[in-house]
Amino acid sequence: MPRLIGVDIPHDKRIVISLQYVHGIGIHSAHKILKTVGIDENVRAKDLTEEELKRIANEVESHYTVEGALRRQVSTNIQRLKDIGCYRGIRHRKGLPVRGQRTKTNARSRKGPRRTVATKKSIKAMR
Repeated sequence: MPRLIGVDIPHDKRIVISLQYVHGIGIHSAHKILKTVGIDENVRAKDLTEEELKRIANEVESHYTVEGALRRQVSTNIQRLKDIGCYRGIRHRKGLPVRGQRTKTNARSRKGPRRTVATKKSIKAMR
């Protein structure tokens, strides 16, 4: 498997798809990188030479924030929102949806599984 910026990319897929296994590179960025470097998008990752891999790695490192640096940047942005106590930061702190989605129904991925709340028993049921 070719290794690119600390990530093993799949060797049997097209390079435009394999590049997307790097955190921070999507389909648009992958197309842009390959066009800049001058490599055909349809070539398989296993068919790339070491020199071509180095050119891709240099392009990504010089123009894109990827992997650990990107994850760190995102987490510091979220932490900043939590620290200043803005609406979005409070939603992050509570583990609720941040971008205005409804929570009366749905939002189960953020809220977790349902917790059933016991109802009060009526006097008739106690007899």
